[in-house]
Amino acid sequence: MTAATEYTLAELCIVAAAEAFRDDGEKLATGIGVIPRLGASLAMKTFNPDLMMTDSEAFMLSEPNPLGNRGDDFVQANETWMGFSRIFDNVWSGKRHAMLGPTQIDRFGQTNTSALGGTYQQPKVMMLGARGFPGNSICHRNSFFVPSHNDRVFVDGECDFVSSIGYNPARLPKGHSLDDVSIHRVITNLCVMDFGGPDHQLRLLSLHPGVQVEEVLDNTGFAVHVPEDVPVTAAPTGEQLAIIAALDPHNQRAYQIKDNPPGMRG
Repeated sequence: MTAATEYTLAELCIVAAAEAFRDDGEKLATGIGVIPRLGASLAMKTFNPDLMMTDSEAFMLSEPNPLGNRGDDFVQANETWMGFSRIFDNVWSGKRHAMLGPTQIDRFGQTNTSALGGTYQQPKVMMLGARGFPGNSICHRNSFFVPSHNDRVFVDGECDFVSSIGYNPARLPKGHSLDDVSIHRVITNLCVMDFGGPDHQLRLLSLHPGVQVEEVLDNTGFAVHVPEDVPVTAAPTGEQLAIIAALDPHNQRAYQIKDNPPGMRG
């Protein structure tokens, strides 16, 4: 497929997010947020049709639902019932891949979705909470999407509140090893990364067009492993852009990332 010459940063990130689901096979794909959800949907519509996806309520779909208002005549492609108990069967068996956007990520890949600053008893800011993330992070594959790559997200030291398991031996649950942790991809507005560096160090996999290595390093609060050759993140194809437009008819993707690097359309 021929790469498109005009695309937005959001569309580039959607394609990078889709790539995170490429080798999952028959797993439940949970994209939390516009970019992750469109990425999982794009993967299901193209190179991984075996992905499982729900309507966020009680049905598993054979086709991902478009975002936003779908009109009174829309009929979703229900494949089977997917109730709460069956979701947990997928979680506990490792047959799920979730992509979400933590507020903080530390050098271990631990994340914070709970609280910022202050003390444990009286934080300065309360957020969503850990919810199911502690169990999810040890049971199945997870990926992260960060729309603004900076050292307030990629923090020095540990997260203010550790909401999920990472590659930190000191915080592993009893009976588990680092091999049970699977942080697959970290996609930001600057680059694509994983935790495949030495001793599970955060590793740079690709740079988005117009971004330099120094920009990534300067905006990360801890060391990043930089391989000798770092490619440019693959651009969307025309076919992928058409699928994304159909999945996001109200263009919600346009409001997810503020700035485009040089050469991308606004």
